Amino acid sequence: MTSAAEQLAANLNFGAFAKAEDLKKRIWFTLAALLVYRLGTFIPLPGINPVAFADTFKNQAGGILGLFNTFAGGAVERMAIFALNIMPYISASIIMQLMSSIDKRLEALKKEGEQGRKQINQYTRYLTVVLAAFQAYGIAIGLEGSSSASGSVVIEPGAFFRISTVVTLVGGTMFLMWLGEQITQRGVGNGISLIIFAGIVAGLPSAIAGLFELARTGSVTTFLLIALLILMLAVVAAIVFMERAQRRLLIQYPKRQVGNRMFQGDTSHLPLKLNSAGVIPPIFASSLLLLPVTVAQFASGQGPDWLNTIVAALGYGQPLHLAFYGALILFFAFFYTAVVFNPQDTAENLRKYGGFIPGIRPGQKTAEYIDYVLTRITVVGALYLMMVCLLPEIMIANTPIPQRFASLLGGTSC
Repeated sequence: MTSAAEQLAANLNFGAFAKAEDLKKRIWFTLAALLVYRLGTFIPLPGINPVAFADTFKNQAGGILGLFNTFAGGAVERMAIFALNIMPYISASIIMQLMSSIDKRLEALKKEGEQGRKQINQYTRYLTVVLAAFQAYGIAIGLEGSSSASGSVVIEPGAFFRISTVVTLVGGTMFLMWLGEQITQRGVGNGISLIIFAGIVAGLPSAIAGLFELARTGSVTTFLLIALLILMLAVVAAIVFMERAQRRLLIQYPKRQVGNRMFQGDTSHLPLKLNSAGVIPPIFASSLLLLPVTVAQFASGQGPDWLNTIVAALGYGQPLHLAFYGALILFFAFFYTAVVFNPQDTAENLRKYGGFIPGIRPGQKTAEYIDYVLTRITVVGALYLMMVCLLPEIMIANTPIPQRFASLLGGTSC
């Protein structure tokens, strides 16, 4: 009896050890992949004058380049081979999600299960190449037309530089997409999300160091420094709480008879997330708002007067900027939620499997009730997103803290 118990304990210990070894391998693989990603953000594009580009970037860091640089972990600031980061893939995924709700063929593929999902993923990869190539060519053209006090950004402009830039940037994006898939399969967590997370967190130490430097020189008071650190922790805690919050609708299934046996009805829940749109609304709103600013900065202030007036009104902390930013976040929160969640399909699936919400008639009434609940919790989720994203804008306008630190408290980074 004792030997049998010892054998069972040994088997359990071996199983736990084997699982621990597999977890260790996955963690080490994830860390190694992220290290490769970080190294790539320091390899500059061929044919670039780094000093001249650094001067040019300082003048345009407040535009859309600054937003992309936050996601890319500083790769845009250095114009590295990973400057496009994984953003073309994210854009392609969003476009495919939108198209799958509009196009009947893609909608049918989505309902085919694993095989349909693989086909949609393949289409997403093709679209990623197209978007990355388009963006890379635009970057090449913009770099050729840029210069600073240190000279021209591009050492030898021409067709060869454009081709090499497009090939390098597209190759960097495709490599990161492949690396993210490898992390998902052989590492820990979602690879694409970890790459974005690593890029954002990479700027946190320097931002905090800059904040302490301002406190040392007296530009930031000790009280403000402590308040900012407490606020940072409070924002992170609030985001975690709100992102996990959900409204659960009770679903009941009637009694059923299988042969001569009668089975009691089961109960389950339909979870509706408070923030179904995720970080998509802040990303879309930021991109649309910063686009005219970036265009005007590339024009070096030589654009028409009306464009310069719009750029001045849309500056950080300006009332028009805050109003438009908040309105765009609210709009995209409702728009994207309507795209990714269809109450009609959910109600139809419930009726197909015999499920119903107590007190609500199956079919159209159920769809209307789900839409009613989803609309109201989306109001709370959209307001939460708006407040989190407007917080750094208000801090930049009213406090002497660095823009880079304040941006890390925003919705797209948290």
